[in-house]
This record gives sequence, structure tokens and C-alpha cells, in this order.
Amino acid sequence: MDFLNALVALTNFVLIPGIAYGSQLALGALGVTLIYGILRFSNFAHGDTMAFGAMVTVLVTWALQAAGVSFGPLPTALLALPFGILGCAALILVTDRLVYRFYREQKAKPVILVIVSMGVMFIMNGLVRFIIGPDDQRFADGERFIISAREFKDITGLQEGLALKTTQGITVIVAIVCVALLFWFLNRTRTGKSMRAYSDNEDLALLSGINPERVVTITWLIVAALATVAGVLYGLDKSFKPFVYFQLLLPIFASAIVGGLGNPLGAIAGGFIIAFSEVTITYAWKKVLGYLAPAGLEPTGLVQLLSTDYKFAVSFVILLIVLLFRPTGIFRGKAL
Repeated sequence: MDFLNALVALTNFVLIPGIAYGSQLALGALGVTLIYGILRFSNFAHGDTMAFGAMVTVLVTWALQAAGVSFGPLPTALLALPFGILGCAALILVTDRLVYRFYREQKAKPVILVIVSMGVMFIMNGLVRFIIGPDDQRFADGERFIISAREFKDITGLQEGLALKTTQGITVIVAIVCVALLFWFLNRTRTGKSMRAYSDNEDLALLSGINPERVVTITWLIVAALATVAGVLYGLDKSFKPFVYFQLLLPIFASAIVGGLGNPLGAIAGGFIIAFSEVTITYAWKKVLGYLAPAGLEPTGLVQLLSTDYKFAVSFVILLIVLLFRPTGIFRGKAL
């Protein structure tokens, strides 16, 4: 019985949050990977792109809620999500036309585009804060739990309860659908194959008649969709706060680099590696070990390797280790 209680506690506080957070990081890392693989630069504005898409979704969600529109047990934000994607896509395309296109035409080095993206990052961050404010904004509604801890205890008779939040279930399902659609698009459609060809060899792709501006536009549209979905799922699961998305840039880049920058499969794997590393290292293991330890040997302290205040440091350390010993990442980057 104690083993089952320990397993439930582990699932409740490590496995389920790790899977949900990993799904969010994987979607964010896929956007970074697509930009690097096709446009050949590291986009430091990606975290604030997520924030902008999520912000538009939050504003539309509030408008729908004020009008009395709901999605039943599901969050109303899912109805507002297409508007968030459209808003984010519009911003990204305007930014590309006004900023990035000039440097592409000049054949600027990737490091120049990285510096430019940092400027875009600060502008986007300021824009989001100006529009919606710097504070936490909650916009989740509908049923909070698929199953609550109390219901689980009543069903199983265990001392430990398992709670599965609706937002966690939605995160995993939406992430699976998005990843499946992305891989189908890249591998099965003519446009997706053109994007892969452009990524592999730009000069040969141009000789084959592939329109580079069309590839760039479609890439930005896909990135806008992935960024908005990732931002909204994170906001629903936690809460929406602009500065947090700026901080998310580190674990997202760590996910992409650990898996192999430029490799979509690597981005997904890296997202889950970073997520579970953060969750397991910052989790207080006292409860789980208390169930498993022999009588009289239960731990008295929290048994926590690192405070949750320093969870982003975990991403930084893993990133450093990977860059030192395997800079190409697990799946070797630069391939779509």
C-alpha cells in the first residue's frame, strides 16, 4: 500500500507535471528549430512571440467571457486560440518585412540576425507589457480537474490522491495533434518538402525553382502557430505573465540545443529532457521517500536538491554540459 501511495505521489508531482511542461517546451523548441533550420539564425524573440500570441488569445478570451460565450467544461481560450494565432502571424510577418528581410537580402551573417532578434525581443516584450500589463493574468475557465485528489482517494481508498488538471490533459492532446500535423506537413506535402529542400541546400533549392520568400512566409506562419499554442497552453497551465515568457527562452533554447538545433525530433526529445530534469531536481522528495523508507528512517528534511526559484539554472547547466561534450545535440542538428 505504501508503494502505491509513493507511486501516486510520484505521478502527481513529477510525471504528470513533467509531461505537461515537456509538451509546452517541445512546441516552443520546434519553433526555434524551424527558424534555425530554414532561416539559419537563432531567434531570441521567440519567447516574447509566444507571449504576444498568448496575450491576443487572453484578450479575445476575456471578450468572449464578457459576451457570455463559453466552451462548456473546456477553457474558452481554445475558442480564442485561432484569433491569437492570426494576431501573432500578423505581427511576425510585419516584423519580417520591416526588419529581417533587409538583412536576408544583404546576406548578413547569422550573428547579425541574432543581435537583430534581440532588439525585436525587447520591443515585443515592451509591447506586450504596455497592452496587457506586467502582472499575472488568469483566463482559464471551465472544469478545473479531469479527476480531483478527493475523487481519486474515494475510488481507490489510498491515502495519497491523484489530481489531473484539465489544462494538463489538453496540453498533451493538443501537443500530440500539433506535432503530428507538423510532421505530416513537412514529409507529405509539396510545400513541406520544399521547405526541407531549402533547409538542406539553399542554392540547389533555388535552382529547382523553389520560391525562397514563399518558404520564409510559410515558415513564419508555422512558427506563429506553434508559438501561440505553446504560449496559451503554458498560460492555461500556470498563468499568463509577460516576464515569465522572457525567462522561458532559456529552457526552450536548451531543449532545442540538447536535442539537436535544427532537428524537429530532437526539439521534442530535448523538451522532455529539460522538463523532467527541472521537475525532478526541484521536487521535494520527502513524501515519496517517506512512503518507501523503513519505519524510523523517514527523512526529516525536504530532500530537495534545488529550490524551485532556481529551476531555470537546471536548463543552463544542462545546456553547458551539452555544448561542451556534444555540441550537435542528441540527434545531431541542422536537418529537417
